[in-house]
Amino acid sequence: MTQRSGGALVLFSGGQDSATCLAWALSQFDRVETVGFDYGQRHKIELEVRKGFRAALTKQFPEWTLRLGEDHMLDAGIIGQLGGSAMTESIAIEMAENGLPNTFVPGRNLLFFTLAAALAYRRGLRVIVGGMCETDYSGYPDCRDDTLKAQQVALSLGLDRRITIETPLMWLDKAQTFALAQELGGQSLLDLIVEKSHTCYLGDRSKRHDWGYGCGTCPACELRSSGWQKFKAEAA
Repeated sequence: MTQRSGGALVLFSGGQDSATCLAWALSQFDRVETVGFDYGQRHKIELEVRKGFRAALTKQFPEWTLRLGEDHMLDAGIIGQLGGSAMTESIAIEMAENGLPNTFVPGRNLLFFTLAAALAYRRGLRVIVGGMCETDYSGYPDCRDDTLKAQQVALSLGLDRRITIETPLMWLDKAQTFALAQELGGQSLLDLIVEKSHTCYLGDRSKRHDWGYGCGTCPACELRSSGWQKFKAEAA
C-alpha cells in the first residue's frame, strides 16, 4: 500500500478503538505519532497499557516500526475541575436527567482535539485520527460526525493551517471494529488488541474474557462483549 505523506497524530487512549485506529494509521501514513490525555479518569489503567501496546505492536509488526514516532502524554486534569462524572468519580453509572449516561464528560473530546491540533501544529502533522463512533455508542454529542466536521473547520481556521480529522470507526459497530483489526493485521493484531488494550470504564483488569479484560458489566464491557459475539458469529 502506498503510504500517505505528511504524517498523522493518533488520539491513543489505550482502549480497543484507539488501538485499532493506531494500526489503521500505521497502514496509511509514513509517519505516525500518538497522544494520550490524563484527565483524572477512574479507568487510569488505560494509560498504563499504552506503552506496552506500542512496544508489542512494533515487535510483532516490524514493518511499522520506522513509521511509529513519538508518544506524547498531556495533562488534561482541568476536566475534573468542571464537575463530576462517572468517568472521573467513583459513582454508579446511570442515566442522567438530560437523557445521557453520566459517563458523558462535557467537552472532553472537544478539548482533546484542540490540544491535539496544537500539538500537531508544533510537530508538523496535518491529520488527527480519533476512534469516535456514531454507530453503537452511548449518545455522546462530541462523538458525532457533524461535531467533528465542525471542529475540523474551526481548528483549520484558528490555526490558519488545514487540519483534517479522520475517524475510521465512525460508521462501524464493535463487531466491524474487531473485523477491521483482523483485516489490518490478521489474527496477530486481533489477539494483541484483545490482550493488551483496555476499555473497561471501571478500570478492572482482574478478569480476562474472550474479548479482553474488564469488569464485564459496565456499558463499555457490555458493548465490547456483544460486539465480539457478533464478530465471531459472522466469521463462523
